[in-house]
Amino acid sequence: MLAVERRLKVLERVAEDQAIEVSTLARDFQVSEMTIRRDLRRLERDGFVRRTYGGATTHLVRTFEVGANARTLHHAREKRVIAKRAAELTVGVRSMFLGIGTTVEHFARLLPVREDLMVITPSLAVASLLGTRNVRVIIAGGLVRQDELTCIGASAVEAVRRYNTDTAVIGAAGLSARRGITELDDRDADVIRGGLERTERIIVIADGSKFGAVAMSTVAPIDQVSTIVTDSSADAEEIARIEQAGIEVVVAGSDASLLRPMENGRTRLTDVRRPA
Repeated sequence: MLAVERRLKVLERVAEDQAIEVSTLARDFQVSEMTIRRDLRRLERDGFVRRTYGGATTHLVRTFEVGANARTLHHAREKRVIAKRAAELTVGVRSMFLGIGTTVEHFARLLPVREDLMVITPSLAVASLLGTRNVRVIIAGGLVRQDELTCIGASAVEAVRRYNTDTAVIGAAGLSARRGITELDDRDADVIRGGLERTERIIVIADGSKFGAVAMSTVAPIDQVSTIVTDSSADAEEIARIEQAGIEVVVAGSDASLLRPMENGRTRLTDVRRPA
């Protein structure tokens, strides 16, 4: 069993039982207790569990349907790196619309909060991450989509349209120069579109697997986006096409700089790619 598969199953057990012991998990998965402790450290770092003496408990009030949504752990390292870089780009922002998805949830965990910061979001997960911190959080009303814990429907769209924001930070199921920013569910896309209507700057945060992909519903054409933050796995040709549209692409790395390929096959150190 791969480590990521084991962590998903561990998370399922913790979500189901609310608390679990290391020794029990080690016995059930036939691995050492040290391996389980490493898994729990990773899950705690990603914000899914809280470690206790000898085990772990659930971290958030929501129940994670991880069996049906493996995206919670896929590309987790890349999403943290992207989220950290995006947080650096939003220092000083006073009003912000935050979208949905696991990358945005990582961003919410890393967002430096202040009393004068206001966040509007249709995501119950984002609201739960920020709601106990020193920041004002407004959550869109409407129908709760149970599989993703997002607010959808006409009431949610109307709610997010009320507020003017300095910056919107959104994720993407797909991202391409041709089709723009796309989402899997049109109901979620409707709400995000509403949140983008009254913002000054749109930042998209997406790991490299989303580049070139096209989901069902377009949220925004590429030329409406100010900045895209991604990781080094993003397709270089798709990045070039996006840059040709005048969009800034920031390639975040775990180090201060990152090796990226050049057209001649060599590599160069960079963490920001700006359009020519």
